Amino acid sequence: MPLNSPIHNRRYRHQKEGGRLYVVATPIGNLDDITLRAIDVLGQVDSVAAEDTRQSKKLLLRHNLTCRLLSYHEHNEIQRAAELVEQMKAGASVALISSAGTPTISDPGYRLIRKAIDSGIEVVPLPGPNAAVAALSVSGLPTDSFIFIGFAPRKQGKRRQLLRNLEPEPRTTIFYESPRRIIPLIEDILSIMGDRDAVLSREMTKIHEEFIRGPLSEIRLILERRTEVKGECTLLVGGAVSNEDPDPRKVQKEIRRELAAPETTLSRTVRSIADRWNIPRRRAYQEALKIKIEEKPKRDSGHEKS
Repeated sequence: MPLNSPIHNRRYRHQKEGGRLYVVATPIGNLDDITLRAIDVLGQVDSVAAEDTRQSKKLLLRHNLTCRLLSYHEHNEIQRAAELVEQMKAGASVALISSAGTPTISDPGYRLIRKAIDSGIEVVPLPGPNAAVAALSVSGLPTDSFIFIGFAPRKQGKRRQLLRNLEPEPRTTIFYESPRRIIPLIEDILSIMGDRDAVLSREMTKIHEEFIRGPLSEIRLILERRTEVKGECTLLVGGAVSNEDPDPRKVQKEIRRELAAPETTLSRTVRSIADRWNIPRRRAYQEALKIKIEEKPKRDSGHEKS
């Protein structure tokens, strides 16, 4: 729908009467990876707060958008957040965008959103691209549950302490890292967490998009053979695998406790048990179904007596 169509203008006229903050996801590489709704909103708001105005201009030009761009980054975040909130209190609508992907995910924006909420300003999410989710979706690693770390600490001591805390984590773990520090990060993970299955995604959605899959030691070797590593990296590391088979009696007891909880479901119980005890979901489902069938006559007879 053209931005200047009567229907379009009617759709957003009411939105401009009161100040709103739109949190708009933008492409992580390919400039065409943007939603129609995001284009509509960016063409209508009074101001666009951008982490990198030079980078954002490329996106706006690609989609023929003329917006009032304001810089919003970690160095001016406190002052700019206060200014933008005052504008929204006066009725202006503002869109928050980052250099790439979904704002506030390892990017500035938290302070503005928190201040807007505290001031009674409506905050509207416009979902879209996100590097962590994009990489996870094609990783081939377990996706039912994961933990997002973002950028690990730059100092090795703090980084290694973080990794020691993550060592027993059974879920897929997602890191962001710069190309300059990706090899040191992998080396630290190898020494603390072991040679786990992993996926390194680089330059996603761009011409030189790459996914390197395999043990961490192989990924490190591939990178070390290169004269240079380019592009922001997303590293996904498989979770810890327990060598000990859990006590079946303890698992069954936990299943009975879960099933007895009010408003629970079989699927929710299965997911919870599988994640907590690090067992296959099929096994958790078979155990839970068996117990549910066994418990049903007891519950039915209890209702009859009452």
